[in-house]
Amino acid sequence: MRTTATFNEISEAFFFVSSESYGMHSAILCKDTGKIYYQSEMSDLDETVGEELDMTNCVRIPHKNDLDLGSTLVFDFVQMYMPDHSNRVEQFFRARGAYSRFKTLLDSQGMLQKWYDFEKQRQEEVLREWCEENRIEFSE
Repeated sequence: MRTTATFNEISEAFFFVSSESYGMHSAILCKDTGKIYYQSEMSDLDETVGEELDMTNCVRIPHKNDLDLGSTLVFDFVQMYMPDHSNRVEQFFRARGAYSRFKTLLDSQGMLQKWYDFEKQRQEEVLREWCEENRIEFSE
């Protein structure tokens, strides 16, 4: 029996959890088996039903907001690559629809792909740190 998840599996679970508003999706990693159980408030998905999980050796996969990868990540990017737009982006994040307006700005500046690359790299770095802090062993 495999006892560790791959980093790709953990990463996919992280993206599942982060793909909706906070708390709508969740995933639990069993450290004993390396199995990841998915749950969703939006559907009948609950892979923990019928399972006898020892929650003392399980950990919930974080949402991007748990790892400070929401607007903080946007502001880090803007500071590094678009400092002249800092005030404008701050205004975006004072109202609903901020990410949409931010991505429209990025597209107009030819920076959208740079943002996606930056976001992916930072998410991977922070997720690896989270795994280390939670003593989660994984294979590549």
